[in-house]
Amino acid sequence: MLDFPTWRRVWLWLVTLICVAAALPSLLSATSIRWPDALPDPMVNLGLDLAGGSHILLEADASQVAAQRLDNMEENVRNTMRSAEPRIRIGDVSTRDGRLSFVLDNPSQIDRARELLLPSINGTGLVREWDMVVEDGNRMILTPTQEGIDQAVSDAMESAIEVVRKRIDELGTREPTIIRQGDTRIVVQVPGLQDPEQLKALLGQTAKLEFKLVDQNALPSDVQQGLAPPGSEIFAYAETSDFAGSSLAVRRLGGIRGDNLTGAQQSFDPQTNEPVVNIQFDSDGGRRFAKLTTDNVGKPFAIILDEQVLSAPNINEPIRGGTAMISGGFSVETANQLAISLRSGALPVDLAVIEERTVGPDLGADSIKRGMLAMALGSLLVIVLMIASYGRFGVYATVALVINVAMLLGIMAVLNTTLTLPGIAGFVLTIGAAVDANVLINERIREERKRGRRVVAAVENGYKEASRAIYDANVTNFIAGVLLFLFGSGPVRGFAVVLVIGLFTSVFTAVTLSRMWVADWLRKAKPKDIVL
Repeated sequence: MLDFPTWRRVWLWLVTLICVAAALPSLLSATSIRWPDALPDPMVNLGLDLAGGSHILLEADASQVAAQRLDNMEENVRNTMRSAEPRIRIGDVSTRDGRLSFVLDNPSQIDRARELLLPSINGTGLVREWDMVVEDGNRMILTPTQEGIDQAVSDAMESAIEVVRKRIDELGTREPTIIRQGDTRIVVQVPGLQDPEQLKALLGQTAKLEFKLVDQNALPSDVQQGLAPPGSEIFAYAETSDFAGSSLAVRRLGGIRGDNLTGAQQSFDPQTNEPVVNIQFDSDGGRRFAKLTTDNVGKPFAIILDEQVLSAPNINEPIRGGTAMISGGFSVETANQLAISLRSGALPVDLAVIEERTVGPDLGADSIKRGMLAMALGSLLVIVLMIASYGRFGVYATVALVINVAMLLGIMAVLNTTLTLPGIAGFVLTIGAAVDANVLINERIREERKRGRRVVAAVENGYKEASRAIYDANVTNFIAGVLLFLFGSGPVRGFAVVLVIGLFTSVFTAVTLSRMWVADWLRKAKPKDIVL
């Protein structure tokens, strides 16, 4: 237990110094001393309750998911029946009452139609997504199952969380907290961001981009009254458009969505010098966009963003190469914001802000000050008590305690974790756990000396026996910390992170490092007795 070969000493000191060095950038950030730019600078990020920032609660409109699934199924049915060999002709297509129904012109093709639609109905997961029935011998009715809708909503929320995360990352913020709350809500906390309006504008934009052919057969008078021809739908022009206040009828099916975008950048129109957004499609999107523009040369198509028409230019020639330019009266800021939204992907469902608040940095600074004061005062009292009670061994415990805090901070910095106010409480708890380990060791050594064991034997046996109790107690705390991290959220997880990391650093410093120092002292001083 007290035998430390050279390689082990080097390894222990190397681990200690690396962890302490990793804590220096975070410690120096609170002072006027500048950390060299050429050196790595791992930092502990401060949470919303310490650094201040913006808190927003978003709620999704789940009904949009069901409506979108119905539209997708209708388009899938039309394409499937059209591409069948021989072609299956359908008519009287209806999406009333949240279900899709259509009539086959030839009732003898009903079995073939059912066979072609089975993969779409069953889906790819374990949940049956649609129920299919046949009425009157030639009418097929597809009804979405509740399990399928619930699964679609859950998938949409998971996708929305990823889109929100990508958009916030584009702002350059560090360690945002983005968690799902309930079935249709998302909590967003961005430390350090004091402008919630910018965050709301970015997250409130669905960025649903569509390219649809204009219905040239629609009468302008009907369009302005909100009457769309069969198979078409009406969208209003955006306020930034030259045609703001008017509407446009476009074909409901057969267009291209922005799902195939691979890039979007703010740029300037070389002819007008107005801010625009250049977009790039992937290979599949580029092929479909080229086919759309090739088959419809001379016809207008609408560029629709979030249910509003930005522009409706004519297709003068096929647009190949998988690139396009979006214009619509943008400013540089709004064009850049749209580019960020498009790069991050469209939200699968609209998100409405139902709660927002801003936490000022003054409150966070006061929390840090009070938390550090509590930790410093508690540490001072513990140090005085340890030295008064155990003398030299108390000094070793004190040095181990300081190194423990530095190592904990360094590991958190390397892992790029976030420190919250409960995390500071975790620091204080870690100090108590580290001191508790030293108390167990020293008291055990004292007992061994009272039993008449010699100094070396008492120290060795004290560390050996006390370590068992220390490991057992820390394993229990480790399990509790892991469960808090897995099932907790926000500040609770921050507390769990500090607790779990602190368990490892406490055992390392209180048991391993202090034992190495005691072993060195015993080997050099060879004391006849120890004062405990």
